[in-house]
Amino acid sequence: MNIGQILASRSILQGEKVGFIRNDVQLTFHEMNERANSFAQFLQQEGIKAGDKIALLCKNNEHVVAAFFCAAKIGVVTVVLNYRLHTEELQYIITHSDAKLLVYDEVFEETAKQLPVAAIGTNKLIDIYKQKAAEPQYVTHDNEPILMMYTSGTTGKPKGALISHNNLQAASIGLTHTIDWWEQDRFLMVAPFFHIGGFAPLITNVHVGATMILMEDFHPVEAWKAIERHQITTMMSVPAMLAFMLKTYPSVKTDISSIRNISCGASAVPAPLILGFRQLGIPIQQVYGMTEFTGAITFWKESQNKDKYKSMGKPVMQAGLRIVDIETKEAVQQGKIGEIVLSGPQVFVGYYKDEESYKKTVQNGELYTGDVGYIDEEGFLYVVDRLKDMIISGGENIYPAEIEAVISEHPAVQEVAVVGKPDEKWGEVPRAFIVKKEGAEVTEEEIIAFTKEHLASFKTVKEVVFLNQLPRNAVGKIIKSKFAEEKNPV
Repeated sequence: MNIGQILASRSILQGEKVGFIRNDVQLTFHEMNERANSFAQFLQQEGIKAGDKIALLCKNNEHVVAAFFCAAKIGVVTVVLNYRLHTEELQYIITHSDAKLLVYDEVFEETAKQLPVAAIGTNKLIDIYKQKAAEPQYVTHDNEPILMMYTSGTTGKPKGALISHNNLQAASIGLTHTIDWWEQDRFLMVAPFFHIGGFAPLITNVHVGATMILMEDFHPVEAWKAIERHQITTMMSVPAMLAFMLKTYPSVKTDISSIRNISCGASAVPAPLILGFRQLGIPIQQVYGMTEFTGAITFWKESQNKDKYKSMGKPVMQAGLRIVDIETKEAVQQGKIGEIVLSGPQVFVGYYKDEESYKKTVQNGELYTGDVGYIDEEGFLYVVDRLKDMIISGGENIYPAEIEAVISEHPAVQEVAVVGKPDEKWGEVPRAFIVKKEGAEVTEEEIIAFTKEHLASFKTVKEVVFLNQLPRNAVGKIIKSKFAEEKNPV
């Protein structure tokens, strides 16, 4: 199958339905399919052929949709760039990906000029869209890659994860057959397209025929206004977005009666956010996912068990999930902690120019996530931590997420991250980095004492550093490698 053809199919089924809205721009599925075909014709005229790469330096707008589907139709791989990266980081990705053409929003023109690739601004695409073109004829082969998404690079250089037509199709089926996702939905597209949590919904919405409202920049007040104005029924978010939205809602008080649920991922959703939105009558659907699995792995939703919001729920349709021993890789008993291993048609097809890393990650068709967790007696998955974040202290395994969960309960703590610190006696000991709530006061000694009240002695933090903010990447994940650079407490 060719994932580009789902836009053509949707154009035939519901060509006159408005599928894409951004500010004053409204495009039907037919108009978007026409744009994709015209752009495909342009790429072919420029000598770009199947297997070549084009890169997109764009926010959430209609040009991303046209460019991706046009490329997919003719077998060209799309590289979605994180526009929040530094120019040097973008230069690395452009060079590494072998991109032949860059499509950029005008706001990124100065950055585009510094990148080693031929480029075209989205303002120039309007004339290209006017050129009528036939539906491209291209035969897709097996698990042919069609999308390249670079991992966040929290450790070392980012890797280009290759995602196939089949991966995207399977991810869409997994989503629509696990949570309620309907043709009548009006989806607020605010999670960035450069993140799989933003891109997978694009494919799914076209697949089911839902209308997308494209938001280029997140602002909590504007998000609430968009929900009222466009009668939004659902959206994808990250915890930081939910936190800002919950904080601002009392001052906005828009009509939120249309919204059925909000999905949230990228990192665990704190319980106060889930419960806070529950008070507003908006169920939060917690999703655990990763780029290498083409997005969602599991979902927790209230209908499964409303009290198990600290879990990540159950696997999406078609996903296989098991827990193995960290050392032996043998299956563990139910309730035992081990590495999370995945299988299914969503497993990505490679790392670009890095076969060695791919073979370590995918073995016998199974994806070794590097995440640690367990499955309870009802089949709910609990993600304990990243394997690489695990602290080994005096031979004991310590999972920072467990300590973080305890410290986050302290009334003076806004955010916390725990990492291992080298120690001559124990090898490593836990060290906490904390952002205090506005106006709150707490000392290092008080935090250490608080952990001693709730945790075994070997798990208690031995040092606390107070910061103004925690270092995060573009999708809100805390970059723990940065803490090695932190020398001066605030």
